[in-house]
Amino acid sequence: MCSEFDIIHRYFKRPAPGAVLGIGDDAALITAPDKTELAISTDTLVCGIHFFADVDPNTLGYKSLAVNLSDMAAMGAKPRWSLLSLTLPEDLVKQNTTWLTEFSQGFFALADAHHVELIGGDTTSGPLNICIQIIGEVAAGKALRRSGAELDDDIWISGQLGNAALALNHELRRITLEPDEIAQCLPALLTPSPRVKLGQRLIGLAHSAIDLSDGLMADLGHILAASDKAACIHMADIPCSPLLKKYLQQSMAIDCLLAGGDDYELCFTAPKINRGKIAALAAELAIPLTRIGEISAGQGLIVKDAQGNTMTLETQGYDHFRARD
Repeated sequence: MCSEFDIIHRYFKRPAPGAVLGIGDDAALITAPDKTELAISTDTLVCGIHFFADVDPNTLGYKSLAVNLSDMAAMGAKPRWSLLSLTLPEDLVKQNTTWLTEFSQGFFALADAHHVELIGGDTTSGPLNICIQIIGEVAAGKALRRSGAELDDDIWISGQLGNAALALNHELRRITLEPDEIAQCLPALLTPSPRVKLGQRLIGLAHSAIDLSDGLMADLGHILAASDKAACIHMADIPCSPLLKKYLQQSMAIDCLLAGGDDYELCFTAPKINRGKIAALAAELAIPLTRIGEISAGQGLIVKDAQGNTMTLETQGYDHFRARD
């Protein structure tokens, strides 16, 4: 059976030319350029909570890093370095070295695409858990924050929402999708596309931003709380796939769209004067950017239906410590 250090050297140790010192010592060493701030975030994925035990390890490696890259995107930061801590079941290490090969391949495929270096971490034995810390760079004083939303800002969404939650409901057997339907929405759950380049380009255009990991209502609510503002959004304007639209007469699909989570798209606010520039940016990056509402004075979030009526919604978004079915 591989030792802790065998696992590190065989599957995860690679050169890190962008660091002063990478894997192999008690700590990594990095140097930030002048007039730059470091953006630092961490996410933990727990087997049975964030992913199924039988998930493909290649896609799991990819998604483990993708959720962290999404945090960098929300800050407008350029991701540079990561640290990976793995808690691995003993039988997995004994019997399935293919799992580690495929996990590391998925992780490094996305890391290489964004020029992110793995510079450290930890391995230990226990129930399968994955914790990644990411470090990025952003010009001093320029990072996008949740607290920056201003009165009369437009509220924008990148991409489409709800497909990941729709796929999860199918996997949990709460609904049954046809094979072609699950093929349409499962990639959104397993291999989301972190909007890293978009986040960096939003600096100077957007006042605030957040990535949508826990659902639109919950995450936009974080912007409103941090900015001490209110908002109104329009259900009919929220971008979603034709597949999800097919089910929107059902409360389940409405929950997927407004509170499902796992989208890893960006929600941002920007002054109306920047509408043209944001539309041009959407065309340049080939990423749909959609206005769904407006920031206002006060507190709270109102959702209007197609007739302009205020919707009453019970589900607000994912919360780790709220009771789950």
